Amino acid sequence: MRKRNRVVVVLGMLTLTLVGAMLLACAVGAVSIPPLDIVKMTLNKLPFFDFQPTWQLTDETIIFQIRLIRVVAGILVGAALATAGVLFQGLLRNPMADPYIIGTSAGAALGATLAMMAPLGLAFAGFGLVPLGAFCGALVTVLLVYNLARVGGKTPVVSMLLAGFVVSAMLASVMSLLIIISDILQLKLHSVFSFLMGSISVQEWSQIAVIAPLILGGIVLALFFAFHLNAFSLGEEGAAYLGINVEREKILILALGSLLTACAVSLSGLIGFVGLVVPHAVRLALGPDHRLLLPAAALGGAAFLVIADTLARTLLAPTEIPVGIFTALIGAPFFIFLLRRTRREYAF
Repeated sequence: MRKRNRVVVVLGMLTLTLVGAMLLACAVGAVSIPPLDIVKMTLNKLPFFDFQPTWQLTDETIIFQIRLIRVVAGILVGAALATAGVLFQGLLRNPMADPYIIGTSAGAALGATLAMMAPLGLAFAGFGLVPLGAFCGALVTVLLVYNLARVGGKTPVVSMLLAGFVVSAMLASVMSLLIIISDILQLKLHSVFSFLMGSISVQEWSQIAVIAPLILGGIVLALFFAFHLNAFSLGEEGAAYLGINVEREKILILALGSLLTACAVSLSGLIGFVGLVVPHAVRLALGPDHRLLLPAAALGGAAFLVIADTLARTLLAPTEIPVGIFTALIGAPFFIFLLRRTRREYAF
């Protein structure tokens, strides 16, 4: 009963934190809007409410066409990266694993760089070539790493980590070479570094409409792998004794985590630390059971990134700090604080 109460309290706190972060993110900016007005504006969109407007029409435009799009994108990206972090850490049985450890980051960066070199300004479903290139690059790289690591019909964890490291280093070098030799990229250095440092710059609801079903569906699907991830904590032989098809589950979990990461990258560029810090923090609070870790990590990742993005765009306004830099600046001290406070090892 005590554990159940703890779970309810933690999940409730994470939910309240996320709601509060959403209101704060929508309220602050160049134009401050009272949170109560934001609630009334939102409820007025429903058929059962009709609050008398106490705000200007431009305030509604700011909320629904600018800030809320960015907040929803932050929620999706944070939830996707945190969920992917739990998947990779459980699969690889490595507490230092995060969504970019197997080359996803480098593949996305190279895909975005190649897209920036294209002379055409094509778009699909509200997405330009850069996020599409990042998405494709991330998935292709993960497929390459998996095939390189596969030996004799099996994919050893150590081989996958080594293959990811080697492929990441190679792709990063190729990207650096392209930046040096390409005149087009020399003119777009700001865009290149903005993508690499991470920045949520979604401008259309159509982009959310395309990515949201993929991320939300991926998070729901991840819940069905909770038992398998718990079994992997016993080692591959232990999981096999429990009747799990180890190789098949590896492929499915790897593909799901990579898809979530690629979707996040397509919205925000490369944002690190979310998939590392949030799963650790949730594991310290709830323990190693993935049935609890996965939903809690999704909520925690969403709240963490919305708060980080809000601080990144307001602390030095009108200058905006790339949120990828900000997650590292606040994530590392927070992680160290958790380790020193708990003074215990992680269980897998």
